[in-house]
Amino acid sequence: MQVKIQQWGNSVGIRLPATILKQMNLGSGDMLSLDVSDGAITLKPVKVKPHYRLADLMVQCDSTAPEPADLAAWKAMQPVGGET
Repeated sequence: MQVKIQQWGNSVGIRLPATILKQMNLGSGDMLSLDVSDGAITLKPVKVKPHYRLADLMVQCDSTAPEPADLAAWKAMQPVGGET
C-alpha cells in the first residue's frame, strides 16, 4: 500500500487508511513508536497503561448485587487476636 506525504502547517505527515486502523485496533490519539533501520520506517503501537477514575469504575458497579458469601462470613468472624 502506498501513502503520500503531505504538508500540514509547518509539518508533514501521512494518513493511515481506516482499514489499517481497524485491522490494528488503532484510533485517533493512540501512540505509535517510530523506528528507522536500513532505510525503512517502522511504526508500532505503543501499549499505554489505561488510567481509571474511581467515578467511572463506580458507575459500572451494581449496588443492588448481593454480598458474596465469603465476604459475609469474614465480616461475621469474631476477633482472634488483639484487633478491635
